[in-house]
Amino acid sequence: MKTTDYLVKSMTKDGKFRAYAVNATQLVEKAHEIHDTWSASSAALGRTLVGTVLLATAGLEGEAGMTVKIQGNGPVGYIVADGTAKGTVKGYMGNPHVNLPANSKGKIDVAGAVGTKGTLSVTKMTPGDKTPYTGEVNLVSGELGDDFTYYLAQSEQIPSAVGLSVFVNPDDSIEVAGGFMIQVMPGASDEEISKLEKTLKGLPLVSEMLRDGDTPEDILKKLFGDELKILDQMPVRYECDCSKQRFAHALESLNTKDLKQLIDEDHHAETVCQFCGKKYEFSEEELQLIYDKKVADAEADKEIAEKEKQAKESKQDEQ
Repeated sequence: MKTTDYLVKSMTKDGKFRAYAVNATQLVEKAHEIHDTWSASSAALGRTLVGTVLLATAGLEGEAGMTVKIQGNGPVGYIVADGTAKGTVKGYMGNPHVNLPANSKGKIDVAGAVGTKGTLSVTKMTPGDKTPYTGEVNLVSGELGDDFTYYLAQSEQIPSAVGLSVFVNPDDSIEVAGGFMIQVMPGASDEEISKLEKTLKGLPLVSEMLRDGDTPEDILKKLFGDELKILDQMPVRYECDCSKQRFAHALESLNTKDLKQLIDEDHHAETVCQFCGKKYEFSEEELQLIYDKKVADAEADKEIAEKEKQAKESKQDEQ
C-alpha cells in the first residue's frame, strides 16, 4: 500500500500565522487494527492521535517526547497518546468497544464517547530532565479539536485553531483521518484574525477534504491561498518503541515482596504492551536475576547511607 501519511509545516509569507496539516489515515487505521476499536472509539482515539502528532511536531525538538492524556466522563474512559518530534505517535484507551448513535449533525458522536466533563493534560519530556512539564485544562466540548485549541490558548498562551477529523467505514476500518493546526504569531492584527476565523467557519471537515482527494498542502491553501511558504514535509506513523529491556525496568520497580511472589508462586511473568499488544515473557530465572539485582542495589544503597552517616557523625565529633 502506498503511504499517504505525511505532515506539512508552513508559515504565511508575512510571518503572522504558522500552519500545519496532516493526513494520518494509515496511522489511525493501524491503531484501529491493534486495538480493535469500534466506530466511536476509533474516532476518539484517532482524533487524539492526530492532535498529538500535530502538537508534538510543532512543539518538540530532537529526542523530546510528549504524552497527551484525556480523561472524560464518557464511555471510552481515558485516552493516552505519546508523540515525538519525529512524527511518530502511539496510543491506547480505556474502552475500545464504544459504538453510539449519530449526533444531531449525523456524525459520529465523539463528545458522547469522550464525555464533556474531564481533563486534557500534556506532559513534555526531554531526555535527562527529571521534572517534566505538565499542563492541564478542563474539557470544553469533548469533540477534542476544541479541547486541543483551548489547551494551547490556556496552557501555552498560543492563540490557535485545531481541526481533527476521522471518517470511519461501516466495517469500522478508517477511510480517512487527518487534521490541521493554525497558530497566531505576534504581529497578527484583529482584522487578520477575524478574516481567518471567517475562513475557518466556511471550511469543510478535514475528512471531507481528504475524501475528495485533497492533500495537506491543498488544505492549507484553502486556508491561506498563495500567502503560504512550505517549511517542511515529513512522514508520520504509528510506531511503538517497546522492548523487553523496558519491561524488565518496569519489573525492577516492583517491591521485593511482589517480585518474590511472582517467582515462588507464578514461576514466570507475562507483560503486555498497552500501545501495541506485544507480549514479553520472563522466565523464573530472568525474574530471579531481576530480584537479585534489586536486593544487591538495596544493600549497596544501605551501605552508602551508613558510610555517609558515619562520616557526618565523625565530622560532628571533630567539631
